[in-house]
Amino acid sequence: MSDQLTHECGIALVRLRKPIQHYIRKHGTALWGVNKLFLLMEKQHNRGQDGVGIGCTKLSMENGFPYMFRDRSAESNSLGEVFRRHLDRYNQLVKEGTIDPQDGASVKRHFDFGGELLMGHLRYGTSGAFDEGSCHPYVRRSNWPTKTLMVLGNFNMTNAPELNQTMIDRGQHPIFSTDTQTVLEEIGYHLDEQHTDIYRAMRDEGVLGRDIPDIISERLDLHSIIHESGVNWDGGFAIAGMVGNGDSFVMRDPHGIRPCFYLVTDEVIAFASERVPLMTVFNVDADDVKEVPPGHAAAIKADGILSIRRFAPEVEEKQCAFERIYFSRGNDPCIYQERKRMGAALVPQILASIDNDLTNTVFSFIPNTAEIGYYGMIAGLQRHRRAEVRDAILAAKRDGTLTEELVDQLIMGNWPRSEKIAHKDIKLRTFISQEENREHLVSHVYDISYGVVQENDNLVAIDDSIVRGTTLRTTILKMLARTNPKKIVIASTAPQIRYPDCYGIDMSEVGKFIAFQAAIELLKERGLDSVIDSVYQECLEALASTEPVSQNAVKRIYEPFTANEISAKISEFVYPKVKHWTGKVEVIFLSVEELHDAIPGHVGDWYFTGDYPTAGGYDVCHRAFVHYYEKKGGRAYDMPLFRQDSGDGDAPSSDRLKVVKHAAVGN
Repeated sequence: MSDQLTHECGIALVRLRKPIQHYIRKHGTALWGVNKLFLLMEKQHNRGQDGVGIGCTKLSMENGFPYMFRDRSAESNSLGEVFRRHLDRYNQLVKEGTIDPQDGASVKRHFDFGGELLMGHLRYGTSGAFDEGSCHPYVRRSNWPTKTLMVLGNFNMTNAPELNQTMIDRGQHPIFSTDTQTVLEEIGYHLDEQHTDIYRAMRDEGVLGRDIPDIISERLDLHSIIHESGVNWDGGFAIAGMVGNGDSFVMRDPHGIRPCFYLVTDEVIAFASERVPLMTVFNVDADDVKEVPPGHAAAIKADGILSIRRFAPEVEEKQCAFERIYFSRGNDPCIYQERKRMGAALVPQILASIDNDLTNTVFSFIPNTAEIGYYGMIAGLQRHRRAEVRDAILAAKRDGTLTEELVDQLIMGNWPRSEKIAHKDIKLRTFISQEENREHLVSHVYDISYGVVQENDNLVAIDDSIVRGTTLRTTILKMLARTNPKKIVIASTAPQIRYPDCYGIDMSEVGKFIAFQAAIELLKERGLDSVIDSVYQECLEALASTEPVSQNAVKRIYEPFTANEISAKISEFVYPKVKHWTGKVEVIFLSVEELHDAIPGHVGDWYFTGDYPTAGGYDVCHRAFVHYYEKKGGRAYDMPLFRQDSGDGDAPSSDRLKVVKHAAVGN
């Protein structure tokens, strides 16, 4: 991706199904579970680099010994640092003689992360602060194990203010920090309620107090708790949690927006945000790894019994298309083929752009995530050329003009030329990210292969998506122009990104999207400025409504124009300011229909189409437009629950109107 769009969060959960001693005997280490957790997180490190957190629960710990542990870090290389310090601590305890590494009971009692239930989180924050305190997991502590709760997740809730208001109406005092806190407190509330109901029933029956905890643990029903907690959540989520008694759960949003997979063997039950880490870490086949169904929760009781049940009504699945385009690792067997199909689908547009002149065109890609799409594009071009050669040979045979020279000419001529043009200096990019004055330095993050592109050549470079176009304009195209082609074609394997995301991708400021900027400029050029004003008024009305809104007013910004017109304007916007280069630039995009053909089943395309799967999506989209119109910065969903009136006696601001809606819904 030319623009830096940081990944979503990643989750991992490991539930050992055997005593620690089993892993010492079979695998030679008491840290088998810890090692597997680290590897699952390392294999998903692409999903979050702001910080990490890990948690552990030990089963059946004696009274007086701690049973739940957590560690978090937002430091540089936090994943390696967190595991390194605990490994160092383990080795120190072994050296001191506190731990016998061949005794599972010894490891479990004295090593914080020597338990049977482990989970981890890789954070990229789409709201809230960016420090250790904002890293998952979050913990809700109690001196009752069956009321102690730890939660982490990959999610963003669009209706966190309403959920907070619900808690206020109960008489609770929520802390308005992040939607993670909201989720933790909501699950915790229903956990408390069920715990208390069981406790009181047992007490009234005359059960001895010391016997009640085991009964509560046995009867605790995580499925009913999850149903009561999550049925009204609006957002995309994959959330994992564990209770102090050893129960644990993983739940996925009803639309399947956020991904989640699991594996069950005789030794372990494991969950992760992506399929391939489970395959690699546990050395299993793709068929062994299952997908957590949308709207379902997987609950594991303390005794190790797994059950998967629906917790929310069935709705249309809208699995995030960006997972297939960019976020998930490309070595997943399905995703690899899908990305190749995306690249191949661009071939007709590319051929039209270069007038089918393969002889004088060099094909390349913008490192690094577009590489698989590039292979698909090259394969598609080769298939096209083979079909041309075949048809020409058959035609010449019919006409009696087929000669050896013609066959050589057809086979050898007009064949796609593929080269690696762009090289990315990762170390330089890391250095620049720490510099305040980076404008000059950033242009040198990329370097080129000199002498490959000739003056009469076209240069086609594939990119997996174009969000803001900033890096494309200021860096990529300036670098590519140094090769002095007659034309540069940037081919995006994603459609035009037109609308904000609010389900876990940090892509919520609509005014920063280059497709949106192009549409606004076209409206102004054609004297249609009034459309912008009327869309603003429609957005205000939608935000003031106390009823859920399922129509996207922002679509009107794009309605007067074809996709090609917007692409042409984008091409103007990104034209590089380079001395002595006067070539052409054209940016082309995959269509939404072509995308659906390439990734069947993953139809979550709201950032392209504006068709959101939940009411909260439309809410955030309208607020994002209002923020653009009112020249406000910041994420459209990153806001406190309450705001003050302006005090000037005028009509309430858009922010205040939304608070009225929140309060009404909460009540």
